[in-house]
Amino acid sequence: MKMIIHIFFTLSLVSSISFASVQDFCVADPKGPQSPSGYSCKNPDQVTENDFAFSGLAKAGNTSNIIKAAVTPAFAPTFPGINGLGVSLARLDLASGGVIPLHTHPGASEVLVVIQGTICAGFISSANKVYLKTLEKGDSMVFPQGLLHFQLNSGKGPALAFVAFGSSSPGLQILSFALFANDLPSELVEATTFLSDAEVKKLKGVLGGTN
Repeated sequence: MKMIIHIFFTLSLVSSISFASVQDFCVADPKGPQSPSGYSCKNPDQVTENDFAFSGLAKAGNTSNIIKAAVTPAFAPTFPGINGLGVSLARLDLASGGVIPLHTHPGASEVLVVIQGTICAGFISSANKVYLKTLEKGDSMVFPQGLLHFQLNSGKGPALAFVAFGSSSPGLQILSFALFANDLPSELVEATTFLSDAEVKKLKGVLGGTN
């Protein structure tokens, strides 16, 4: 019985490897259906070199907003050549005092590299242990998949970083927006966060939440 299980596992592994190498790439077709594994493949006859190049990270993002920060993603919808390859990129611009609030990427781990300025970054483990580090130019930090993490410009001038993800569609959920930027009833937010009614309504007012 053990031998049968071993053979089945080996065949399954070989099959998955073979399937992955059946085609060189799967350029995303944003107009087609999307599944947990990514976008459907563009017709190979319509694929060009432009699908494998992206220039959007060269331009600074607009940091004139409540968080004084901007994230420019290079994910499958805008960079179709990375679809299914398990990688993606983003540019992170932080004005003075700018912050990327606590958030998670349910689909990928993240590596950040500081290009300019000083960034205080950290994440919280599932055991609620905090890992915090001040990063200077040239420093990098990894954020494990699914864990809450943040980046804060702790320097005197603007900060710039580039991040890489282990997925072409890492996903994103910002904690404060999830709580206060939707129509989740205030009484439920209060009950689950131990915040007062005044505090919840204030944060909903700032972030555009209702109810």
